[in-house]
Amino acid sequence: MIWDDSGFLLSKNKYNENSLISEIFTKNHGKVSGIIFGGTSRKIKNYLQIGNKIHVNFNSKSENKIGYFKIEIDKAFTPLYFDNHRKLLCITSAMDLIKILTAEFQKNENVYQLIENFYTLLESSNWIKKYVFWELELFKLLGFDLELSNLVEEKFVDNQKKYFSKSTSQKKIIPNFLIDKNNETENLSDLFNGLKLVGDYLDKTILKPNNFTQPSSRLQFVNCIK
Repeated sequence: MIWDDSGFLLSKNKYNENSLISEIFTKNHGKVSGIIFGGTSRKIKNYLQIGNKIHVNFNSKSENKIGYFKIEIDKAFTPLYFDNHRKLLCITSAMDLIKILTAEFQKNENVYQLIENFYTLLESSNWIKKYVFWELELFKLLGFDLELSNLVEEKFVDNQKKYFSKSTSQKKIIPNFLIDKNNETENLSDLFNGLKLVGDYLDKTILKPNNFTQPSSRLQFVNCIK
């Protein structure tokens, strides 16, 4: 099995002294694992940054054996944010979610396009808010649609509109921006609470039923918003 494709580097782990085992989310083949021989060499290791877009040539003797990649850099996105700790954590968090939530060799061009869109939102002024909705769109594309507007009730407290969960067991305050999409909040407390709420949904609905835990990179990203 031999093919060429473009993709985003999701993970890399040392395989031996000179090589890496990597996971790449490709446009036409979905998430694929393979060995990058010489991946630790000075020649290519600098552009093997998580989140970078690369061109790959994949070669495998059979579907039951791990193949190997020959790679070339397409777009080095991640180095653009080496001086922005929050955005670097966000990149790692996003790629870890793609890694955990997608299946091997399942093509999904919508997810691929969502990764492309991710780098556009990082350049916007209200990027943290947009990232929250990016996560929700990812879950929706994978079959988990959180319809928040159907799960809340609106109340006025001290002449201010508030949203609360309809759950009778626990009344959670829902940040307004998650319901009022035109709300351009930059309040870090609201954004933090929004990320926490989405993380709770991720844990309860998607990860724990499949014996997964929330990636530490996402927890680190959320905590850096405080």
